[in-house]
Amino acid sequence: MTDSALAVNGHYVAGVEGIRGASVPPPGFYYRGYLVHYGIDSLLDGQGDKVVGDNTGKVTALANRMIWIIDKKFLGADYGVEVIIPVQNVSLDFRGLGIDDSDSGLGDIFLGPVVLGWHGQQWDAVFAAGYWFDTADYDDQSAAAIGKGFGTTMLTLGGTWYFDIEKAWSLSVLSRYEIKSEQDDTGITPGDSLLVEWGLSHRLENGLELGLVGYDAWQLENDQGVPAGLPNDKRKQHALGVEAGYFWPQLGLGLNGAYYNEYSNEARPEGGLFRLTLTKAF
Repeated sequence: MTDSALAVNGHYVAGVEGIRGASVPPPGFYYRGYLVHYGIDSLLDGQGDKVVGDNTGKVTALANRMIWIIDKKFLGADYGVEVIIPVQNVSLDFRGLGIDDSDSGLGDIFLGPVVLGWHGQQWDAVFAAGYWFDTADYDDQSAAAIGKGFGTTMLTLGGTWYFDIEKAWSLSVLSRYEIKSEQDDTGITPGDSLLVEWGLSHRLENGLELGLVGYDAWQLENDQGVPAGLPNDKRKQHALGVEAGYFWPQLGLGLNGAYYNEYSNEARPEGGLFRLTLTKAF
């Protein structure tokens, strides 16, 4: 359970992007801070049934993301690089499994040397590639360990469609594909996973943007190297939610808030996720 409190079975946290999530900003330097609180209501087995017992917990994380979109073109796209430095606090009380554990600290760091953003009159598109490094502390005896104990290659592809020239209405779909390396302490290689985040939004005349958001994640392959007799189910994660955001152009500052309610998960926790996103353009 150490690699599934937030992510489906890897590093990327579902729900950190929502409305216009697939739109890359224009050239410049940007900071985005994602404050996420995930409240665990229950623990589900591989068939989606609740594990017997009172299984609750909470995860609070601040992901610090720096993005530099360079004033250069590559394949007709704006080119950029990014880095993500997360800080987490995890507290798990899975009484049905006899687990009462907590941990906090600096998480695994992500470096993205490739961010490509295309822009049309009524559309945006993005492709990106990067790597989650095994930099955080990991303990295979700790269910709440901050580090994953393995590295992950992450590929990103997505797009935003604007229904009108004024770009007041938009639909954004952003996908992440994760390829994991072997976990040194256990010899287990988690299976590849696919995650899709989406957002349908409308910006009002006063600048306030409101939308419906959601995420869906699937573990596509079983873990490799799992000892015989231990569960090896593919994990699934689904959620629906709402989001509101506002951007102050004169300050280069944006603030978004979203809440997601998970449903129909398998082989992982299930609960609700609250996110605040602060964006600052420099």
